[in-house]
Amino acid sequence: MLPLQKALQDALDQDLDLVEVAATASPPVCRLLDYGKFKYEQSKKDKKARRGQKGLLREVRFRPKIEEHDLQAKIRKVRELLQDGSKVMVLVRFRGREIIYPELGWRVLKKVAEALKEEAVASNHPVKNQRNIALTLSPTSGRKTEEAKSDAKA
Repeated sequence: MLPLQKALQDALDQDLDLVEVAATASPPVCRLLDYGKFKYEQSKKDKKARRGQKGLLREVRFRPKIEEHDLQAKIRKVRELLQDGSKVMVLVRFRGREIIYPELGWRVLKKVAEALKEEAVASNHPVKNQRNIALTLSPTSGRKTEEAKSDAKA
């Protein structure tokens, strides 16, 4: 146990930082370390932990006047996300005067839901707010996606 002044002087001598590790301990616990390096390593650990997470809510945006080929490409992307186990929010975003034609957005959502009825279940009804219409899709049971993967390999 060092007095605070001695610990600060040691940190300056070694060109390190004095970092409080456990403030609630009695007496408080501090370490001598390079704080910039510590923060960098901590951010790397956090990114690695986030990378392994499954079941996140992902978002795929559509436009009401989307062409058929672009629609099919985005549906393929939604299908990939569902097979990875993520929930997907399908969002139709209106810009400018498109907002006066909401039936175009409903039509796009209907096409997406119809194309993905085998792989996904709508976890709620489509929600319209301001300039968006959103539909959340959840993957069907894990067994079906595993069967699909094994069929694709065979």
